[in-house]
Amino acid sequence: MRKLALIALLAGAAPLIGGQKNAPVTDDRILDQVRMKLSTDQDVKGGADEVTVRDGVVTIKGRVDTERGKNKATKLAKKIKGVKSVDNELVVGPPTA
Repeated sequence: MRKLALIALLAGAAPLIGGQKNAPVTDDRILDQVRMKLSTDQDVKGGADEVTVRDGVVTIKGRVDTERGKNKATKLAKKIKGVKSVDNELVVGPPTA
């Protein structure tokens, strides 16, 4: 009987134990995940200084060294669950003084 009660208790808590897997997709959640992906990517190299999300639409601003970095930023953002579209406003080129 105790085993059955324990199993029922754990089954009810499974969504909580699973962590973020079942968490609702919010703009804040999307923002956190996009920032994390962009900041750790070698091609983007943290050049996406400003990321905003509104109703699942991600806007990325900043400066990256290469066109590859700009394209990669869009690709990475689109992979995040809940992203509807990406407005990539990154500028390609060396930093200005």
